[in-house]
Amino acid sequence: MPTVAHDVLHAIGNTPIVELQRVIPRGSARVLAKLEYANPTGSMKDRMAKAAIEGAEAAGRLQPGGTVVEYTAGTTGISLALACAVRGYGLEIVFSDAFSDEKRRMMEAFGARITDVLSDGKKITAELIKAMIAKAAELSQRPGHWYCDQLNNADASSGYRPLGEEIWAQTGGNVDAFVHAVGTAHAIHGATQALWAHRPGIRIVAVEPAESAVLSGGPSGSHQIEGIGIGFVPPLWAPELVNEIQTVSSADAKAMARRLAREEGLFAGTSSGANVVAAIRVAQRLGSGATVATILCDSGLRYLSTDVYRRP
Repeated sequence: MPTVAHDVLHAIGNTPIVELQRVIPRGSARVLAKLEYANPTGSMKDRMAKAAIEGAEAAGRLQPGGTVVEYTAGTTGISLALACAVRGYGLEIVFSDAFSDEKRRMMEAFGARITDVLSDGKKITAELIKAMIAKAAELSQRPGHWYCDQLNNADASSGYRPLGEEIWAQTGGNVDAFVHAVGTAHAIHGATQALWAHRPGIRIVAVEPAESAVLSGGPSGSHQIEGIGIGFVPPLWAPELVNEIQTVSSADAKAMARRLAREEGLFAGTSSGANVVAAIRVAQRLGSGATVATILCDSGLRYLSTDVYRRP
């Protein structure tokens, strides 16, 4: 029987994994989706936030009663807001109108204070992300403030090693490929390190927006897949931990998110749709008998105000 968690942060992880059925073409490898929206805030970023906060506490960078500062598309901000509420810290978030209003409301519900950087017509671009980073760096100069700086936070990937361990255990070691989208790159790298410790031959496939395929050597551009594709190569990106890169368009990612809800009963966001699109390509290539694992990153509840689930 499950034990009682000491607090909500101890309830992070050990999320279910399910086999996709109706969206997978016949003759493909099986595709398993890890339901990270089963974490307390409905997102895989709970893992990263807990690891980052604990790392800062252990190093003495975050003092009791201090304030955390972060730039975010919302998902990391919500998870940090949860952790700060539990640990008793203030939270200053730099956000933008380019991201869903549900995320804003959740961060505020947990007590975060939000500073906005306006976008160009709600487009997610490298210029927007860099402006948000600059504003967060400015706010972090205040006394008693600690800058999480997720892109450069080396503690973050350690929070995702248990994700890889869970996939390995839940599949009984029967996994041939792992497919995941890149934002900061912490999740794909942390999970890969855990999986490769068991079997280095597991194929690792990174996913990025087709409209801003910078990891693939393409130009930076605007897209509508929240939480990934920052428009420049993440500072801690480690190409040696990836075997290939797949690009997925915003339209295809949104369409798959809708299919997952209507055909599989899995209610997730656009980055999850991108993951499944790429995972299906890999599954078709590997063929029956193989197993591909991927991630449903967060809940579709965060995107109800966007066009992802809006009826035409």
